[in-house]
Amino acid sequence: MSILGELFDTLITSIFDIIPIACILFGFQFFVLRKHIPNTLNVLIGFAYVIIGLALFQLGLQMALFPFGEVMAKQLADPSFIQASSGNLTLEFTWDNYFWVYIFAAAIGFSTTVAEPSLLAVALKANQVSSGAISVWGLRIAVALGVAFGIALGTFRIVTGTPLEYYIMAGYVIVIAQTYYAPKFIVALAYDSGGVTTSTVTVPIVTALGLELANTVPGRSALLDGFGLIAFASLFPIISVMAYAQASAWVNRRNRQTAIENKD
Repeated sequence: MSILGELFDTLITSIFDIIPIACILFGFQFFVLRKHIPNTLNVLIGFAYVIIGLALFQLGLQMALFPFGEVMAKQLADPSFIQASSGNLTLEFTWDNYFWVYIFAAAIGFSTTVAEPSLLAVALKANQVSSGAISVWGLRIAVALGVAFGIALGTFRIVTGTPLEYYIMAGYVIVIAQTYYAPKFIVALAYDSGGVTTSTVTVPIVTALGLELANTVPGRSALLDGFGLIAFASLFPIISVMAYAQASAWVNRRNRQTAIENKD
């Protein structure tokens, strides 16, 4: 009964979340455009699917992904596990003793990004408007690799306690430099790809990982050190997507040059 009660509460919350969106869409359609909605029944059924799916998704996050992420972070950063895996029998742990944390952070960042619905939507649209020039899976993998590296680097920052601003400033220096040299068609898409990673799947798990890791690592504060992983998840996909486009452009130029040389 508790699960049914939580599902009912989540369903009510989802309805109140969807109502403002529905009011804006229907309001503009009726009072600004002054036109009837085509396929009204299908639209209403679609809204019902959205509400039910969103409620089930949020409940699944609360019951499985969010607590499991906390448990995994706590176990991987537990001093007894660190001692057993690294052979360090002292209590003075160094950053390299937490290598399993970095591996887990990269793996969870990659997998959650690949499963991110908002990234899939952007990738499909990019593939459609580019007439197939931008691969759906190529873009998703490039973004996922950026998030994986960013989350792993973010956990390294938590373990070492180094200032967040150094990483962010250095990252955006790279982004600015890449913006000048990357193919122009990919720049805006790369910036958008960094934003869509911080959505329904990635944010809860990554936030739980950062907070629990900061609570477990000696000398770290959940408030001062636990947050900031989302910034890494937004920044490094921009770098990886533009790097993917730059590498693809370089390969294409080299293939064309090879073809010309073979003709000669």
